[in-house]
Amino acid sequence: MTQEVQVVRDDKAVYAAGAVVWRLTEDKLRILLIHRTKYQDVTLPKGKVDPGEMLAETAVREVFEETGIRVHLGVPVGVSRYFMRPKRQKVVHYWAAEATDDAIRRSTFVPNSEVAALEWVSLKKARKHLSYPVDLEILDEFERLVSDGVLRTFPIVALRHAKAVSRSEWDRSDAARPLTERGLRQAQAIVAPLRAFGIRKIVTSDAVRCVQTVAPLALALGRTPTGTARISQDAWEEGVSDVRSVVGKRVRSGKPAVICSHGPVLPGILSELALATGTMHGSYLGSASALEVGAFSVAHLSATNPGSGIISIETHVPKV
Repeated sequence: MTQEVQVVRDDKAVYAAGAVVWRLTEDKLRILLIHRTKYQDVTLPKGKVDPGEMLAETAVREVFEETGIRVHLGVPVGVSRYFMRPKRQKVVHYWAAEATDDAIRRSTFVPNSEVAALEWVSLKKARKHLSYPVDLEILDEFERLVSDGVLRTFPIVALRHAKAVSRSEWDRSDAARPLTERGLRQAQAIVAPLRAFGIRKIVTSDAVRCVQTVAPLALALGRTPTGTARISQDAWEEGVSDVRSVVGKRVRSGKPAVICSHGPVLPGILSELALATGTMHGSYLGSASALEVGAFSVAHLSATNPGSGIISIETHVPKV
């Protein structure tokens, strides 16, 4: 069954993010634990959100800062909640994240005042070594993915363009409407969170507001976006859009991709994702497609078991 995750924040809580970092060594699954110096405990890599950050980028940054390993996020594996003194709740979002051999070789980790040691262990040993029950709960969800054979995934992201000049204030063609100043800030704000999911391919409506939305991401990745009228609002309004071919190609490629389009087109994009992966339709599709400007939904698809459908969908909204 598809898991739906709304990544929302309550300003009264302290937010953090991290990952269950995993690797395969001679076909044996190992996960990464950190031994913290100050607290003399064993836990999963995580850390608090910096001002202006979105949770996904926090998770990737904290894993790198604590372990020296650069990862891309996979499926969400849960949220832990516990109270800090004085009675303030801490909320930690976790993702599964594969550590490639190359990323591990590149790590420059040395024991320091925050992390005394790193340890790769089996799931069984992790359960014995972890210091906190909330970490074990995260491990439960991670182990479910392992048992279902859907741990290794790739994301397809449905992105709604950032805030554009309104139609009432624009006297030229609708497709030529540009982003507002707020929209330009939103386009910058989503770069790091989208990179956290390892995006490699950018497909966008050819409308100016969509092209401008993905421009900062394209620059950061050094990639040229593929613009197409087939997922534009004009084509949708005229009944000549072709969402199916765009989505189908991305699913078949098996590579992390973002598809930037318009509010009215997004339900079709999510529906085609479900159809292309054999996933049962449900209310989660409506929730994932009802995006604010600049927001995006990440659909995680199995890289090894195509018949598994959409494993999880999570929605992120920039606070700009």
